[in-house]
Amino acid sequence: MSKRILLTLGASALAVAAVSVSQPVSAETTLRAASCFPIGSPPSRAFEQLVKDINAAGKGTVQINLVGGAPAIGNFLTITQKMSRGAYDLVGCTEAYIGNVLPEAPVLRLTPKSMAELRSNGGMDYISKLLAEKNIYYLARHQDFGPFHLWLSKKIDKPDLTGLNLRVAPVYTAFFKSLGATVQNAPLPKIYTLMENNTVQGYGWPGAAWVPPWAKVTKYRVDPGFYTSPLHTLFNLKKWESLDDKSRTILTSISAEHEKNAEPGNARLKAQLAKENAMRAKAGMEIITFTGADRKKWLDAAYGAAWQEVFDRSPKHGKALEKLFR
Repeated sequence: MSKRILLTLGASALAVAAVSVSQPVSAETTLRAASCFPIGSPPSRAFEQLVKDINAAGKGTVQINLVGGAPAIGNFLTITQKMSRGAYDLVGCTEAYIGNVLPEAPVLRLTPKSMAELRSNGGMDYISKLLAEKNIYYLARHQDFGPFHLWLSKKIDKPDLTGLNLRVAPVYTAFFKSLGATVQNAPLPKIYTLMENNTVQGYGWPGAAWVPPWAKVTKYRVDPGFYTSPLHTLFNLKKWESLDDKSRTILTSISAEHEKNAEPGNARLKAQLAKENAMRAKAGMEIITFTGADRKKWLDAAYGAAWQEVFDRSPKHGKALEKLFR
């Protein structure tokens, strides 16, 4: 082969290389996600839908691999903690399960304010700064299942829980104990068995995320409800900062749409509550409604115990957050 041909081939190769360098092919980014609830369970479905919507919009740019949910992949109380350390890139979780990462997390369920208001009044900025210290980026509130209720196998006629053993999550532990209950922690899948064998006589849970089989072991719902039950999308901060602008735009825009549908009292929530209330009524469940002084005692205990827990856990930030969230 002549020197002229070799020189021509060499020049062509250099030209191709130059084009490859100047016009890089963008690789699709795959993120690892986890749910704080069993996959397919009512409280996990909203996050699963968010993942599907992001994957549909992000083809060729960013995809999410939802690897599983608690307790199958680990303790539900440590999923977010593991994410902050890099085991996952993002999680869908309730604030009730992130207290070991963010002591101030309960304010997210105690507020009656919309996310739009909290984003404008500085509330979410405050929370985001606290989370950033733990290597967590707050993306969005992707669901709200409405108020919590106490659900019972035994009837009570006043706001006194003495003599009852209740299954609890961190959400309402302080509240139930303040009214005399004994409590125990247990993962979601064990609630049915614990109620069936009378190990516990009740549990707290939001009305719009109820598990239908529980109707067989639950006879009463206590009104009024208390708090809200938001679910949040949280990101490993270092991973978030490593993403390109296009990926972050897709993740932010899809999450923002879900957040609009997660405001308290939204049409989707009202429809879900109406559907589930009808199902429970058909199953024969009765409603215990506190009124007058009993109602006041019930709600005062609920919010008094919860806010005091915030102040005790976070003397530095509790009062400042109360001004923004309460």
